[in-house]
Amino acid sequence: MKALVLSGGAGTRLRPFSYSMPKQLIPIANRPVLVHVVDNLRAVGISEIGIVVGDRAEEIRSVLGDGSSLGVRITYVQQDSPRGLAHCVVIAREFLGDDDFVMYLGDNMLPGGIAEVAAAFQARRPAAEVVVHKVADPRAFGVAEVDAEGRVTALVEKPQTPVSDLALIGVYIFTPAIHEAVAAVGPSARGELEITDALQWLVARDAEVHAHLHTGYWKDTGQVEDVLECNRELLKAVHPRIDGEVDGQSELIGPVVIEEGARIVRSRIIGPVIVGAGTLVEDSYVGPHTSLGADCVLRTAQVEDSIALSGATVQQVRVRASLIGRSAAVSLAAPEGLNRLVVGDHTRVEVAAG
Repeated sequence: MKALVLSGGAGTRLRPFSYSMPKQLIPIANRPVLVHVVDNLRAVGISEIGIVVGDRAEEIRSVLGDGSSLGVRITYVQQDSPRGLAHCVVIAREFLGDDDFVMYLGDNMLPGGIAEVAAAFQARRPAAEVVVHKVADPRAFGVAEVDAEGRVTALVEKPQTPVSDLALIGVYIFTPAIHEAVAAVGPSARGELEITDALQWLVARDAEVHAHLHTGYWKDTGQVEDVLECNRELLKAVHPRIDGEVDGQSELIGPVVIEEGARIVRSRIIGPVIVGAGTLVEDSYVGPHTSLGADCVLRTAQVEDSIALSGATVQQVRVRASLIGRSAAVSLAAPEGLNRLVVGDHTRVEVAAG
């Protein structure tokens, strides 16, 4: 079995970060979303992965390379512009051949992995296995109608009046039957080749499309709030580790990871927290659910429930529930601090007290 990971979207909901980096490379628990995706695929024995990329291809290549550092082999499939999920299958035909494959949206996080759905597919091998999750408002998703045996009877893309609360969440497993389906459908009203249309084409011809209900944690990391929530979830699994330096005047409480080259000076850290390689935390407090990337600097700062990307600097400020971009600088002399701060890459924020 192979995998096709879709990473060509523009990420408009994650601006300003997606102006300067692909949304699929946003780090969660200090590892890019795409690396988490590759981990899940490798865990079910998949080593051949095709990644559909758009105009940010070189940035993705610079992180993943040929996949050897992650224990897989990566083939890049260039897409000229976003034309729908089914279009990704069309342009990846040569890579996919006649193998079964997992199609995985590159901005989706399933920390529990995909072993259950892979096993379900292997046990019955329908034409397609789709992963669904119950959501409060299905109108933003492809929606599946499913019978008592789990067989899909209808699919609709982003319906105004949903037929069920079962949303397609971005993981599918296909047999080669999908190739005929994507070739048979035309563009939707929004001008894209929809995978839901291709799946409906299979359903209409009595091919078996089966739904696997995912009851564990799942998140589409398309917005800042989603990224922060997912970071909290992944940090729950952190195991304490100190590879850097912690001086005698500092205190670490709970699960805290101090990566190589990081220095903790006269500071207090309450986990779960990850402090990235080369980062300096001095005269500061770092609270739970915080990920500090590599080579950050915290001086006389308080940071909690936040993500600071590599090279960020935070000084004389209290920051909570915030996302701070690469090489951004935030400083403030006001005692009330900042809540829900979003700072893009290479941005300087200075707010004077009073």
